[in-house]
Amino acid sequence: MKKIVVLTGAGISAESGIATFRAADGLWENHRIEDVASPEGWQRNPELVLEFYNQRRAAAYAAQPNAGHRALVELEQAYEVVIVTQNVDDLHERAGSSRVIHLHGKLREARSSRFEELVYDIDGNPIELGQHCERGHQLRPNIVWFGEAVPLMERAMEEAATADIMLVVGTSLQVYPAAGLLHYLPAGRPLYVIDPSQPAVTRRGQVHFVAEPATLGVPKVVQELLGQAALDGANTP
Repeated sequence: MKKIVVLTGAGISAESGIATFRAADGLWENHRIEDVASPEGWQRNPELVLEFYNQRRAAAYAAQPNAGHRALVELEQAYEVVIVTQNVDDLHERAGSSRVIHLHGKLREARSSRFEELVYDIDGNPIELGQHCERGHQLRPNIVWFGEAVPLMERAMEEAATADIMLVVGTSLQVYPAAGLLHYLPAGRPLYVIDPSQPAVTRRGQVHFVAEPATLGVPKVVQELLGQAALDGANTP
């Protein structure tokens, strides 16, 4: 069974009504990124950071998977599928995808502000100031902020390096290290880039651009790939 690695970004979640990371003015929901998505911002004003993510969590909890999310689940009928997402919502899981790597963390989780290994599933509930882990330290969102290491990046690179096909969906390919995953796809393996803006890709070989939003482009590509898998199966002795 061939393996497909899918890198998804804010574009696929935006079609479910979740705000994209930052607007053209560099603000996120009228906040400076440094104030709500950095260790320094957390140290300055943890109450603001908690409230910001409590709002994001509530919005994500109310959102529903869209046709792009659901189409990726269909791929599992004929392929081994690993989704590597820059998104912190759980729409891929709720759509039914079985293997999802969250590079930037998960909104539905809290973790100790001191002991990173202490992680708690909080579903759609808020984190309050004064809410502590079992070792007495304030809980914070289990989100990878600017300036912090991306602990699952190495695993994502290993998955990309063993992919037969890669899909890139709804990402500008401007955020690193995630954007660098394309360089780990073995030479000669097909790459599909599904995004209305057609982000720049520096790669030799088969690159297929689908200049459509995820809800339109992903189902089309999925049907094409499922058709290829059926044809390959029919031609196998």
